[in-house]
Amino acid sequence: MENGLEIARAAAEAAARQSYGKLVAWLAARTRDVAGAEDALADAFAAALERWPKAGVPDRPEAWLLAVARRRRVDAIRRRLTGEAARDHLRLVAEEMEANMNDEELPDERLRLMFACAHPAIEPGVRAPLILQTILGFDAATIASAFLVSPATMSQRLVRAKSRIRETGIPFRVPERAELGERLDAVLEAIYAAFAEGWSDPAGTETRRRNLATEGIWLGRLVASLMPEEPEALGLLSLMLFAEARRAARRSPEGDFVPLAEQDIALWDDMLIDEAEALLGRAAAKAVIGRYQLEAAVQSAHTARRRSGRTDWAAIRQLYDALLAIADSPVVAINRAVAIAEAEGAAAGLAALYVLGDDKRLADYQPYWAARAGLLARLGNTSQAAEAYDQAIGLERDPAVRRFLQQRRAELGNDATKH
Repeated sequence: MENGLEIARAAAEAAARQSYGKLVAWLAARTRDVAGAEDALADAFAAALERWPKAGVPDRPEAWLLAVARRRRVDAIRRRLTGEAARDHLRLVAEEMEANMNDEELPDERLRLMFACAHPAIEPGVRAPLILQTILGFDAATIASAFLVSPATMSQRLVRAKSRIRETGIPFRVPERAELGERLDAVLEAIYAAFAEGWSDPAGTETRRRNLATEGIWLGRLVASLMPEEPEALGLLSLMLFAEARRAARRSPEGDFVPLAEQDIALWDDMLIDEAEALLGRAAAKAVIGRYQLEAAVQSAHTARRRSGRTDWAAIRQLYDALLAIADSPVVAINRAVAIAEAEGAAAGLAALYVLGDDKRLADYQPYWAARAGLLARLGNTSQAAEAYDQAIGLERDPAVRRFLQQRRAELGNDATKH
């Protein structure tokens, strides 16, 4: 019996991994009731864990779960509604149940669900958490931990977002070509936000956040497989794989931060880099250049060091020029200034940074102060460099990066203490 329970649990976990989002998306596609679909599917998984250890795992677990979830949803509608409204809803569900539901033929509605979760009517900050919950089945507590908010707050945001989908009739559809750009951007941005939350824990000390980077890549693979002709979907997946390929090199064995230029290229994952390069090549062949492709191209230029032994800073600067033209981002502008410093000298890089001085978004942005400090130090202006390092140190939350900045400040010498 115990062995049967273990087999059933393993089968249920595999089905959840492969099919959770597919089943939720299919169940919610007609009614737009995401929460109702999740509840029905949760009941189906509970029934599976009760039934499968005794009767054995069915040949097609996905179809079994769908059949049970559909019955649960019919029961829920019957309890909730009476009269004409109930008959309409039950007829709709009956029509769905009459369809031939071989699991090979189950239409994949996940992309449509992602577009609903990233609809302009949904608050930007909840789009990524909503996709994580509906497509991957993350609970609110896990998502809250990853995004550094309380479980109660995250739960309320997710409930509101699902209610908004149902009440305002947000459509489950892939937008027409004319409106696809902006909407696809929202989907990709939500996926990248999920990846970035996991990426911010490079040491892998927080399991939930480490897994989030993996899940972000999984979502990126899903979108790229469902939209194989969209260059930005390919570009985002390429970008995430380039970043993930360097994970092992971002910290020393002692846990200290290692900047990109000093990373041991032997620790980079060549297979991931090769896959990222291939994806970027496929995207470039579409002849439609976008933000994620350009960011991936920057990472490609950095990883070229594994073959040439040098970094082509002039090429990286040109890529940041192109990025700045399509994205008015202080992050891009700072990285461009650093590239200019490497290609043309610290004075030119500092001049590019000073142009940004009036941008209020930079006041509390650590990378701006760290870049400024580094360039001032290279020019021998230790007093101002120390002030900039102090700002950066005060803004940094990652202990390893903070130690790195403190060490750089200490290297300025005695002159730094006189300001």
